[in-house]
Amino acid sequence: MPTITLEHELLSYIQGINGIKHKSKIWDNWLTEIGCPVENNNEEQIDIEVFPDRPDLLSHETLAKTARAFLGERKENTVMDVKKGNCVVYVEKSLENVRPIIMSAIVRGVKTGNNIQEKEKFIQSLMDHQEKLHLTLGRKRKLSSIGVHDLEKIKPPFEVKTVNSSFRFVPLSENTDMSIAEILERHPKGIEYSHLMKEYDIFPVILDSNNDVVSFPPIINGEKTTVTSRTKDFFIDVTGWDRRSCEACLLLICLALGERNGIIENLEIKFSDEESLITPDGTAINHRIPDKLIEKILGVRLSNSEIKESIAKMGGELLESRTVTDGPNKAERWSDCVIGEIEHIISMPRWRSDIMHPIDIVEDIAIGFGYNNLPEQMSSIHLDSLPLKSAQMNRRIRASLRALGLQEVQSLTLSNERDQFERTRWEKKGLVTSISNPISTEHTILRQYILPSLLQILAANRHQELPQRIYELGHVVNDSKNSYSFSWSCAEVGGGFTSAKGYVQSIIRDLGILSEDVKYKPIKEKKSPWLYGRGAKIMVRDIEIGQFGEIDPRVSEKYGLKTPIHAGEFSIIEINKVASDPLI
Repeated sequence: MPTITLEHELLSYIQGINGIKHKSKIWDNWLTEIGCPVENNNEEQIDIEVFPDRPDLLSHETLAKTARAFLGERKENTVMDVKKGNCVVYVEKSLENVRPIIMSAIVRGVKTGNNIQEKEKFIQSLMDHQEKLHLTLGRKRKLSSIGVHDLEKIKPPFEVKTVNSSFRFVPLSENTDMSIAEILERHPKGIEYSHLMKEYDIFPVILDSNNDVVSFPPIINGEKTTVTSRTKDFFIDVTGWDRRSCEACLLLICLALGERNGIIENLEIKFSDEESLITPDGTAINHRIPDKLIEKILGVRLSNSEIKESIAKMGGELLESRTVTDGPNKAERWSDCVIGEIEHIISMPRWRSDIMHPIDIVEDIAIGFGYNNLPEQMSSIHLDSLPLKSAQMNRRIRASLRALGLQEVQSLTLSNERDQFERTRWEKKGLVTSISNPISTEHTILRQYILPSLLQILAANRHQELPQRIYELGHVVNDSKNSYSFSWSCAEVGGGFTSAKGYVQSIIRDLGILSEDVKYKPIKEKKSPWLYGRGAKIMVRDIEIGQFGEIDPRVSEKYGLKTPIHAGEFSIIEINKVASDPLI
């Protein structure tokens, strides 16, 4: 969890701008109530932990706004006030494959402080906020990255284009110009984030109308746009690959600057295909929450006034409570609003990117109401649920294999073509997924079969006592698509085809497959690891669910094994087609 340090002096300044007196001594209690443990709170600062799902709590400004709502000091709007601007950002088509998502905003008249010390603290706080958003929402700038610039030093409109590695400009914290290649090799930020650009031979840059470099995302800003103690007007750019992450980053930076009386303006993002986008979007998002869902989760029926007060403490607003007229007649999911039942229309700020499901709203209601105020007894209302078919089938297979005396192991999904195909004599199942930059020759592809991994484990333990009976249920990848398989392998004296067939019959029985639906088809060709004439395919209603048999000594010798081995490999996807689940 990110740990942040908040200065009471800054919090007091921000709350003062908004007409509220900062009460430092009560922050221990309310922060704990919303799920932010307080590690230390003294006269100068407070140290807290923030869960990754609440990026809206990572700055002095956003926490000050949250505090006002939770403590009931002022009703907070769910809508961000965004003025209509007249600036334009033009985006070249070449950005589609390099950094396709671009969003921007302008914030004017930000109150950064009354003296140089306060202004410098603001700059440091802004930088800290930016980097924490990079770490959380941006996944270390991979999904999104933020640039904050002094608007007075640049001239709109702006252009986002791609350039080659020889393109030169003066990056942040430097006095002389450097090429893109030099920045990636020598500049501290370039070295740190060069891996994000390693696949490209063209690179994104943002230019103003004078062709001055604003930013080289996601690496470094231009030196010309550096924010200083005199900066009051800001240009913000956010670029990346994930729209949700980019939008949340932009809104949260705007929200922080808006808390300092900044006036937020939108921009028009014009793409080469004549499509355009207006950012930021400050409108709220309305959610439909079934009344019964609140009762199911919390175990208590809340009145409309209690719901209204609780969600207001979390920065939301109850717009109305009404009888559903436009929903299903019968609920299939918890979140379904059924005709004739009561639903609540709740507005939440768009910057609350953690809200992805009605249950997230219920959680906010619970926090606002107070967990201590909820009944101590468990809810008496039945919570309907069904196990995932895939998970249930995996559980049944594991139970069957354990009953045979097999010990579960877990190996890497990474393998190589030698082990997967050459040694086992198996053919490739469609397209093989290769690793573009493998760290070793042993891990160059994603496996299509599990059995080679088991043979390697037996080889590593060949000096241990026999018998050795192991199995694995895990991922395989065919045609770049994840799938599930399971395999077993037994090294034991006297083991052979008959033993393997006994295992298969036991597994089939445990899965509820009728014996009359099962046929064994001999594998005569040598395109398998089985000893000639002692391997078979398992066919259930003309569907091949797997293979089993006695490992050819010529195959086992390649792994350094001399003990007789019987084994099997099954596709769980194919098994699901022919085996029903009695619990579903």
